[in-house]
Amino acid sequence: MFLGRFAHNLDAKGRLAVPARFRASLADGVVLTRGMDRCVAAYPIPVWEDLAARISALPMTDPNARQFRRMVFAEAANLDLDGQGRIVVPPELRGFAGIDREAVIIGVHTSFEIWSPDGWAAMQSLVDDEGDAIVSQLANVL
Repeated sequence: MFLGRFAHNLDAKGRLAVPARFRASLADGVVLTRGMDRCVAAYPIPVWEDLAARISALPMTDPNARQFRRMVFAEAANLDLDGQGRIVVPPELRGFAGIDREAVIIGVHTSFEIWSPDGWAAMQSLVDDEGDAIVSQLANVL
């Protein structure tokens, strides 16, 4: 389970330290891809395989489904942690999310997200401003 928020720096090669408490769940590797709201989404392999199967099952006749498949799979990278618990965030994904030298890693239960500090601050502001409305809208799901 991925929970919490962590601030980390990327080195000159784009390597990012994964929080120590996340590493055991990534023993089989991790897949990075474009996330919603301009972050990088990170999935442990079993979660990725389930998600990939559901996306692949979307109808090819639906233009939105085709675009979504392209968005998710075209930039995806299958990675292993190095001996120091780091991953290399590909330049295309760093550019997509606006990540330069600093990153914010947030746990979102079965996966985690990698944000630029500015992107995460904007998202936090949105949640702070609209949190009650979001909860009200989703209350029937909880």
